[in-house]
Amino acid sequence: MMEEEELEFVEELEAVLQLTPEVQLAIEQVFPSQDPLDQADFNAVEYINTLFPTEQSLANIDDVVNKIRLKIRRLDDNIRTVVRGQTNVGQDGRQALEEAQKAIQQLFGKIKDIKDKAEKSEQMVKEITRDIKQLDHAKRHLTTSITTLNHLHMLAGGVDSLEAMTRRRQYGEVANLLQGVMNVLEHFHKYMGIPQIRQLSERVKAAQTELGQQILADFEEAFPSQGTKRPGGPSNVLRDACLVANILDPRIKQEIIKKFIKQHLSEYLVLFQENQDVAWLDKIDRRYAWVKRQLVDYEEKYGRMFPREWYMTERISVEFCHVTRTELSKIMRARAKEIEVKLLLFAIQRTTNFEGFLAKRFSGCTLSDGTLKKLESPPPSTNPFLEEETTPEMEELEKGELEQPKKPKAPDNPFHGIVSKCFEPHLYVYIESQDKNLSELIDRFVADFKAQGPPKPNTDEVGAVLPSCADLFVYYKKCMVQCSQLSTGEPMIALTTIFQKYLREYAWKILSGNLPKTSSSSGGLTISSLLKEKEGSEVARFTLEELCLICSILSTAEYCLATTQQLEEKLKEKVDVSLTERINLTGEMDTFSTVISSSIQLLVQDLDAACDPALIAMSKMPWQNVEHVGDQSPYVTSVILHIKQNVPIIRDNLASTRKYFTQFCIKFANSFIPKFITHLFKCKPISMVGAEQLLLDTHSLKMVLLDLPSIGSQVVRKAPASYTKIVVKGMTRAEMILKVVMAPHEPLVVFVDNYIKLLTDCNTETFQKILDMKGLKRSEQSSMLELFRQRLPAPPSGTESSSTLSLMAPTPEQESSRIRKLEKLIKKRL
Repeated sequence: MMEEEELEFVEELEAVLQLTPEVQLAIEQVFPSQDPLDQADFNAVEYINTLFPTEQSLANIDDVVNKIRLKIRRLDDNIRTVVRGQTNVGQDGRQALEEAQKAIQQLFGKIKDIKDKAEKSEQMVKEITRDIKQLDHAKRHLTTSITTLNHLHMLAGGVDSLEAMTRRRQYGEVANLLQGVMNVLEHFHKYMGIPQIRQLSERVKAAQTELGQQILADFEEAFPSQGTKRPGGPSNVLRDACLVANILDPRIKQEIIKKFIKQHLSEYLVLFQENQDVAWLDKIDRRYAWVKRQLVDYEEKYGRMFPREWYMTERISVEFCHVTRTELSKIMRARAKEIEVKLLLFAIQRTTNFEGFLAKRFSGCTLSDGTLKKLESPPPSTNPFLEEETTPEMEELEKGELEQPKKPKAPDNPFHGIVSKCFEPHLYVYIESQDKNLSELIDRFVADFKAQGPPKPNTDEVGAVLPSCADLFVYYKKCMVQCSQLSTGEPMIALTTIFQKYLREYAWKILSGNLPKTSSSSGGLTISSLLKEKEGSEVARFTLEELCLICSILSTAEYCLATTQQLEEKLKEKVDVSLTERINLTGEMDTFSTVISSSIQLLVQDLDAACDPALIAMSKMPWQNVEHVGDQSPYVTSVILHIKQNVPIIRDNLASTRKYFTQFCIKFANSFIPKFITHLFKCKPISMVGAEQLLLDTHSLKMVLLDLPSIGSQVVRKAPASYTKIVVKGMTRAEMILKVVMAPHEPLVVFVDNYIKLLTDCNTETFQKILDMKGLKRSEQSSMLELFRQRLPAPPSGTESSSTLSLMAPTPEQESSRIRKLEKLIKKRL
């Protein structure tokens, strides 16, 4: 029972002494200890084993027990001391708390005393500052009163002096006094309710009105509207009057300026009346010479009378321009039939020169002042083909101008169009003249081409752009720059229409009209071609001169295409922004693109026609009688010979237009390879050796075609990837056809599967042609065709409709078969 009680006591003790990990960690941080008895995971058995590791160590058990008892005794003493020390802690804490509460009460008492004293001090300060504020208000009011009285005295004295000086016309003193009176009067705006102040304000307004009327009367007397003689010079009174007018209502100043300018230009209206000879365009210089003399006369006589900020010289010039524009518009409407191109351009040139003279001398600040509305200045007229970014197409156009040093860009002319606008309604004369000149220019180009003939081989002219093309665009440049200086509105649109017309005519008459004609230019059949084929003669081919001509026309068309695009951009820069959408030369660029395509097609047809006899010879050879495989066949040699003759000539002539030479190669490959395969199907029957020979020939042609872009050239270039892909795909199909022909037709299933694998062609007619090439009988072909239909892979359900459509569309082989039937029918009838 005792042992059980002890065990229960130990378990309860362990439960009581079980601490949480956080508490245990805090104890270890406060009281660090290395004693095993202080560890949280203390194990009595391990501790005893540590003390007595061996049996021999048990001999010291008494000493160990004594040490532990001594340690227990010390711990008990420490615990007892601590417990006894805590007996008086509660009483000491209560005593400290009472002392703290007493200190807080004393502190509150002191704070209350300080607050009461602060309130008394604040009240005292308020009483002191109240008296000071009253004194400040009194001082400010007194100062304001004294200032107002001074201003009132100044205003009353100034009004009296102003009225007296006005009567005596002492404008010099009035100018200074009036400004001061008006400044003083501004201080009395808030006192206008006082009758005396309002009366003084009305007297000032009345004085201003009287001054304005008096000054206008003085100017009317000095410069009478209907006077027969102008005074010799200005007076000091009028000069001072202008200073006064600067202060008065702006309408007074405007009225003075208007009357003076009108009187100054009255002589001009008389001298250049509509019925006078000097009023016509051929003597337009005299108008501008007259106003220049008047400006010099004004500077000498009246330059010091008007203030500089009135810009009287510029105002006289601007009003002269408005009057001149009105008078010229009137006289040109009355005598519109007498206007000629040279006369119109002469007048416009002199007018624009005068506008430039005004821009150099004046700033144009009065153009937006009052009734003088500033005209919109057009974009600066720059040469459309002279820029830093030049292209090879424009080098010839810029040759002359580039040798000259570049000038800095001129600033906008604010006076542009201030007079020359009146010529715009009559620019149709200029447009009609350019239409006529361009028509004559095109006719001259046609005549010169016929007289000079095509470019000569082995000369610098071969493959070069026709000179007439550069001449045409140089003339276009000149017209565009000239017209943009005259107007940037509707006349530019009319000129663009003229440009479009003669770009098309140049493409038709000079380029398309001089392309060599073929017996079957459209690719169709003619009776002459059939007769020549029947007689065994070759189809007519282009001469070396004709090939060079086609290349020159192609290069010229490319030049025109690029330059037309630049022309469109420059026209859009020259014309008003609102009209840019109406400039569109896409149709003309398409026309030149058509000329390029036609030229390439002619070159392809010529080389294609040269290869036709060799292909016909291939199809007529007895391939079933070939006994051994030798070198390439004669027809291959013939094809290679024609390619080596034509392609280097075309490549050299199209050296400046490399991309179109690539197009020529691609189109020739697309034309020659299907035709070669068509003639390949005509070679029947073919023996095994014959098929091997054809396969060798096909490989030879394939290598020649792959080398076509650089054939006969010292510089070997890699053929374009697009071209190589077409050749490899087409000629590989021809090789697969021959490999299928070489394969044994038994067993049938293997042959059919091999055909489907090599050609991936589900067309029954192609399979039929291969069987014909193998020389099989109709009875054998029928069973193989039936097996072929059975072995065909089933098309996906989604592509059923597309496969049906593809079967409905004729293949190239079907199309060539129809053409052959048509040829035979025509031959029989002939």
